Amino acid sequence: MPSDVPPREGANRYDEVADAAARAFRLLPAPPPDAQAADGAGTRGPARRISADPDTVERDLIKLVLTLVELLRQLMERQALHRVDAGDLTEEQEERLGATLMILHDRMTELCARYGLSLQDLNIDLGPLGPLLPPPE
Repeated sequence: MPSDVPPREGANRYDEVADAAARAFRLLPAPPPDAQAADGAGTRGPARRISADPDTVERDLIKLVLTLVELLRQLMERQALHRVDAGDLTEEQEERLGATLMILHDRMTELCARYGLSLQDLNIDLGPLGPLLPPPE
């Protein structure tokens, strides 16, 4: 079925999805010129892909979720420090916030240990952007 023609009534849903995916891939930008060698093979190594190993899918999913939670925890911690430095909080609020952030850090450490991870394992490499999480202080 041509991609410019709308799907006919009663068309197979899988055909519609395949057609939509084909259109989407045509919209992707071409690879940069330096990514092609003279023989047409890529000059870079193979792209890192998600490994969907059924034996590790639970651990990998937990790693992703914990990475997001750790990123949010660090952002909240920085925001809290800015608010403390700016004097926006009472002493009681500072104490509660500090205790809450310490408890969250302890829970993160416990969850990492349960799944055989460390907090350093959660730092995803974003390629040219560098690591997701800042280095530990």
